[in-house]
Amino acid sequence: MFYRSILTTTSGLFRGGIAIVRNMSAKGRYQIYVTRSDMPESGVQLLKDQCDVNLWNQPSPVPRAELLKEVAGVNGIYCSLTDKIDTELLDAAGPSLKVVATISVGHDHIDVAECKKRGVRIGYTPDVLTDATAELTLALLLATSRRVPEAIHEAKTGGWVSWAPTWMTGPGLAGATVGIVGFGRIGQAVARRVKAFNTERIIYFNRSHRPEEKETGAVKVSFDELLTPSDFVICCAALVPETKEIFNKEAFEKMKDTAIFVNTSRGGTVDQDALIEALKTHKIRAAGLDVTSPEPLPLDNPLFKLSNCVVLPHIGSATIEARNTMSELTARNILAALHGTDMPAELK
Repeated sequence: MFYRSILTTTSGLFRGGIAIVRNMSAKGRYQIYVTRSDMPESGVQLLKDQCDVNLWNQPSPVPRAELLKEVAGVNGIYCSLTDKIDTELLDAAGPSLKVVATISVGHDHIDVAECKKRGVRIGYTPDVLTDATAELTLALLLATSRRVPEAIHEAKTGGWVSWAPTWMTGPGLAGATVGIVGFGRIGQAVARRVKAFNTERIIYFNRSHRPEEKETGAVKVSFDELLTPSDFVICCAALVPETKEIFNKEAFEKMKDTAIFVNTSRGGTVDQDALIEALKTHKIRAAGLDVTSPEPLPLDNPLFKLSNCVVLPHIGSATIEARNTMSELTARNILAALHGTDMPAELK
């Protein structure tokens, strides 16, 4: 179940009557459903100050049946990547729903076309998590290439007997060719960071040339032209039909057998079975993953059994500052939509 928080607000803030009784409280306040209890409080409080807010009372995804029941008659939904916003849910919410705001940049969990058809506005959180995700991408790349999890395990379990010249060695970034798939805000931020490691060359694959390439000297190439020479291949691409499982068996076969693959975008960009095979057969050296399919990854998944694979639980944007800002932006998106004004970050 959930609990409801009702706070006072300035009279006359919202205008217009709504037919369904649940659309507004007796005090004339809009109704918002928040799909998790552990959403950062800074954003939730912004909503509580002006609206009636219902929250799922567990720090885990709300069960589908519960979600469908509790969105009935609400005016706004504050959701995350784990909440599927589709025709079924929009039908359950009904015509009172004015806005869906997700605490994420990714929006593949939202049926954008159906929302537009119904006049439901969509908010998301671009820009604010760019630095956090780029930092995590570099951390994951270095942890994978320098075999940090393996080294920690050896130190804790007696494998560290003495210093040895070739033990726990891995490739460095200095002098390397780095290929970045997806050169949007996060891809560009990653490029700026890897450049500081004295890389030899940065290349990228993107639908179009980006003028920001001049800052890092990055060069646009085709997908195949990126795969073949890259010592590090980093996926920063959005999950769209064109990028679904773009990293498949054919792609891994074109990569160097010494290449490190890093994915901090979406699990759906990778054919996971093909990746597992590439790692098992040492077609590529190693992989670092912050995203998988599904999430969470089952504990018996072969990726967890491979010493040349580092798996993180989707923590790309998990800095305190980024998550607080994301929550506040999500709330402001909802409030702006209910006011009928420009949203700070509207998906159009």
